[in-house]
Amino acid sequence: MFSSEEKKHYMELAFAEAKKAEAQDEVPIGAIVVDPKGQVIGRGYNRRELDNVATHHAEILAINEACKTLNSWRLIDCSLFVTLEPCAMCAGAIINARLKEVFYGAPDHKAGASGSVVDLFAVEKFNHHPQVIRGLYRDKASSMLTNFFRTIRAKQKEKKLKAKENKASSSQID
Repeated sequence: MFSSEEKKHYMELAFAEAKKAEAQDEVPIGAIVVDPKGQVIGRGYNRRELDNVATHHAEILAINEACKTLNSWRLIDCSLFVTLEPCAMCAGAIINARLKEVFYGAPDHKAGASGSVVDLFAVEKFNHHPQVIRGLYRDKASSMLTNFFRTIRAKQKEKKLKAKENKASSSQID
């Protein structure tokens, strides 16, 4: 089990990954995988827009890197730290990779598969059930996402306003 200082450290690393996504106008979600010795063996941030690949979620990319690092698809006794509750696809990858623990920040009330919409980790028929620690640095994770979407909406509003102004000025010229 991780100490509170270790959890804070690993979540800060996940937040750093999320900031990489945000800097590239991606939804700011970051993830890291930690091995049993406390070493970070996988990192990822949301890259769906950048790569135009639906599966390029932070968790998937971190899990893929961890598998390459260990040269195994089994991440037994490893832990995942992620800023947002995993979706169904990521929860499936977590189960299949045999991750021991999942720590996440903000709940995802639209697509969360760890209790917000559905809880795939609690489905008894699955062969693996990671321990889930919900809401780790929830406020920070939530505010990062809220601020990102607020900025996106403001940019969209500004763009519409400029388009309207351009249309009005061009019709005055005609």
